[in-house]
Amino acid sequence: MKPFRRRGNDVVARLDPAEAGVLGLLLDQLEQLLAADPADVEGDPVLDRLLPAGHRSDPRLAADYREMTEAALRSGKTDDLAAVRATLAAGGGEVRLDREQAGAWLRTTNDLRLALGERIGVTEETEPPDDPTGEEGQQLAVYYWLTALQGSLVDAVAAGRAGRR
Repeated sequence: MKPFRRRGNDVVARLDPAEAGVLGLLLDQLEQLLAADPADVEGDPVLDRLLPAGHRSDPRLAADYREMTEAALRSGKTDDLAAVRATLAAGGGEVRLDREQAGAWLRTTNDLRLALGERIGVTEETEPPDDPTGEEGQQLAVYYWLTALQGSLVDAVAAGRAGRR
């Protein structure tokens, strides 16, 4: 990965084919989860993380909040996924994002990190893998790669904001 950098009003990065493929698979998985019938995925810890309860101590209030907001939250996340897909070259290559697209990428990479981190049990004490050859090591390597991707995007977006002052 060539990290995101500011180029004029846009931010640009280069992903190799394997990175674009991994990102595409993660997008597919997140999209399937968000499109699933809520009854089929009730209690899924990833959805609980992506669509948190509006009130932790009052289940009725939390249910009312979820009823009012869940469809809009799912729709927004689905729209962001579509924006990421539209700007991601399936075979790798340059990713060029305007301000709105960069926002969609930031939100989506955050959702992907939350989902993957929840699935593999990432905590504050979790360290990058020394040997990413096993399944757990590979999943952690992907998690930390997403972290680096998102971090470089944050830095590039912030550089643009600092330049506008």
